[in-house]
Amino acid sequence: MASLTWYDGTWYAEQPRLLGPLDHAFWMASVAFDGARAFGGLVPDLDRHCARLVDSARKLLLAPSLDAAEIEVLCREGVRRLPPAAELYVRPMFYATTGFVTPDPESTRFVLVLHDAPMPEPKGFSTCLSTFRRPARDMAPTDAKASCLYPNMQRALAEARRRGFDNAVTLDPSGNVAELATANLWLVKDGVAVTPVGNGTFLAGITRERVMALLRADGVEVVEATVTPAELRGADELFSTGNYGKVLPITRFEDRTLPFGPITRRARELYMAFARGQPVG
Repeated sequence: MASLTWYDGTWYAEQPRLLGPLDHAFWMASVAFDGARAFGGLVPDLDRHCARLVDSARKLLLAPSLDAAEIEVLCREGVRRLPPAAELYVRPMFYATTGFVTPDPESTRFVLVLHDAPMPEPKGFSTCLSTFRRPARDMAPTDAKASCLYPNMQRALAEARRRGFDNAVTLDPSGNVAELATANLWLVKDGVAVTPVGNGTFLAGITRERVMALLRADGVEVVEATVTPAELRGADELFSTGNYGKVLPITRFEDRTLPFGPITRRARELYMAFARGQPVG
């Protein structure tokens, strides 16, 4: 995997080794990160990803040493240092190095890594319900993009793959649909695009918000609502939004086959048209 890392004022072609077993992030998961995308010389919503990273770090009791604008400048520089046609995952992170149980905010460090990550083709993927759930707001830092939230989603994803599916639909503590293990989830019924309402148990993503606005501006009715598993079973279309794949169709849910339908296609078209107006500069 080709990669480029920025740490402490220097760009590295190889991964610098930054942590040891006494570092807080190593054993207490005091890591906030964000993921942006660069493809075809485009970096859609990079400013919002950088701003969310700073917010996430503060919610994890860290003290960010760079502001969002400074992080954005570094991300753009990193993209320009790599081949123009590269499809990249852009991952800035803050983490703590000292503290006992609670992190020492003043030990917060920043690192940025960019690496090859081909954009998934919109050929459709399969999903199933998971037995693993998203935590309640008072059980985990669900309002941050935090590494400590991912182990349960890793278990959900592994469970789904053991069953022969590509991804997992996770529920919230009340038994309603939250999101996929790796992206936000949408359903379409009778021409209306519906996504689970942000209830604090999952991160209502930047791409989700962007697609919501684009569809509404295009005249499509968009609803944020409490969604039940039964509603997924009766949907006309299902699709995902997320940084990694942007807008992707779900063509199988449990034992149901679904089309790459017109609302999903329109959402993807609108998003890619928006992205074309977001060059790296």
